[in-house]
Amino acid sequence: MLSPMDYVRQSLGLHLFFARIMKEHSFFLEVGFTPKDADFTSTADEFRRVFDDVLKDVIALSDNTVSPAVLESGEVITPFTLKAEEATIFFTGVRLATQLTKMEEDLSPAGRSMDFENGMVQKVYALNHRVMDLLEKLIQFKSRILRNVLNCRMFTLNYPLLIDHIMREAKLYYRLLQRLQDNEELDINQEAYEQELFWNRIMAEHALFIRGLLDPTENELIILANNFGNEFNQLYEASKEATDRTLPLARVTEESLRAVREIRDFKAQGTQGILECKIKSIILPLLGDHVLREANHYLRLLRTYAE
Repeated sequence: MLSPMDYVRQSLGLHLFFARIMKEHSFFLEVGFTPKDADFTSTADEFRRVFDDVLKDVIALSDNTVSPAVLESGEVITPFTLKAEEATIFFTGVRLATQLTKMEEDLSPAGRSMDFENGMVQKVYALNHRVMDLLEKLIQFKSRILRNVLNCRMFTLNYPLLIDHIMREAKLYYRLLQRLQDNEELDINQEAYEQELFWNRIMAEHALFIRGLLDPTENELIILANNFGNEFNQLYEASKEATDRTLPLARVTEESLRAVREIRDFKAQGTQGILECKIKSIILPLLGDHVLREANHYLRLLRTYAE
């Protein structure tokens, strides 16, 4: 059973990472529709705004509360996040909530002990349920889009695999919140198997998305992205073998750590290159920062499992 302190810290740390991811998923969907599907654009925009509200409430509860490891990992924000948002606003005209990023820059981590404000556990419990309700609706929305695309009833600038990809991330967020609400003490070994299997697949797909969104003249970057895709596909298969207990997980974790550090650096350099207009692509700056934060998140998890 989780202690009240662990319940609050784990819940808020999860939200700081995933609520921003969800609002950006909604934004990427929003700017990918054609004028014909204005209703879908409007719905995606509403999800983005609702998750802005969630993130604002999470930030208000998180100061001096969340683990230092979360705030220092680069999964909440990176040195590029604010500039990436500002550049993306310029390119799309969508008014992203940059004030939330500035608020996150000022967050302080929890110390060794933490004094709960009155009703903190109850507030977080209610927040978790509120987000789970939102996630159910968001997952249904993403599923509807994917069905439409696969049945040629809709055109969008987002790959079908990307829509499926972001739906899986929403489902993971929901499952992790459900465990917290059920007050489950996580089995670190089982958690390691599940998370490595999940995130190695995500890293592989990131590499393939990057490969497909680079300008055809960016040959060296395309080859690098393709190599990362192949490497993480192999790590995904190794993770499946470890889950089946036919391969030691420690060996997979060691290889995953090395590979994630490398793709993290690749994404950081890519995000900087996009912001400085040195890379030709159709990658929005915020998408570069988004996938960088996900690599940082996975890297923190791997370091925890390797300890």
